[in-house]
Amino acid sequence: KRTLLPLLRDEVSAFVFPCSLALQRPELKHMVRVWGWPAGVRAGGAAGCDRSCSLQVLELLKCIPLLLFLLFVCGLDHFIFSVLSIIQNHSLVQYSYQTSHHLSVNVMGTSLMAQLLRSTVGALNTSFDTHMETSNLACLPKPHGMTREQYLNTCLPLAALALLCLAQVYPFRLRRAIAAFYFPKREKTRVLFLYNKLLRQRKNFFQLQRKRIARRARQPPELGTLLLKWCRQHWPWLCRCQRRSCTLCGTPGTPWHQVCPAPDCGALYCDRCW
Repeated sequence: KRTLLPLLRDEVSAFVFPCSLALQRPELKHMVRVWGWPAGVRAGGAAGCDRSCSLQVLELLKCIPLLLFLLFVCGLDHFIFSVLSIIQNHSLVQYSYQTSHHLSVNVMGTSLMAQLLRSTVGALNTSFDTHMETSNLACLPKPHGMTREQYLNTCLPLAALALLCLAQVYPFRLRRAIAAFYFPKREKTRVLFLYNKLLRQRKNFFQLQRKRIARRARQPPELGTLLLKWCRQHWPWLCRCQRRSCTLCGTPGTPWHQVCPAPDCGALYCDRCW
């Protein structure tokens, strides 16, 4: 009786396993190609339909204008800070004003009038020195640039938004379980349909592989194949270093793999293909 499990290597890559933390091949393919495969859900895990994946891509695309705006604002802030720093460093002007003033009135004579004038005009005798320094330091700008932590805190919300767009594939995997809880009969029908479909695909796959192997066997061996065969005959220990796989499905070789008993064949088959 043919069974579905274990899955072939090519079949595993077409499924989404909900317990895996890594983004799997169907999810990445849907993220890159919005139109992708036909909408549907696979057994063994919840796969994203085209509409949800296209929404995910659209949400990622919506982050691009925000990213461009953030880069523009950060660049403009750095440009203004650079301009103000240049003004602060190269526009400082200092003024120095120094003056000296001396006034002296001498009244000659000894008469009463001279004494009166000397006592009156003598008050005008003044002497002072002026030294004043000033600058435009108070008018210059004092810019304060943003630190790396501030730039990082500015970019963190956008990075969190992009991560949420990427991480929403994990809640999407729960859709099949939720649908199976509310519609168990429909879930059973879907699983049976997928099971029979995969069995038919595997049967067609084996038939195509057998035809391919028979067609390749009818062709004359290549130079590399002959050289490898000659080396195995003369140095059998080289067979341990050679990594062989199943001729049909391509699974890596194990001690339980079967070797074709036909002479001059030596093809390796796994238990399922044998």
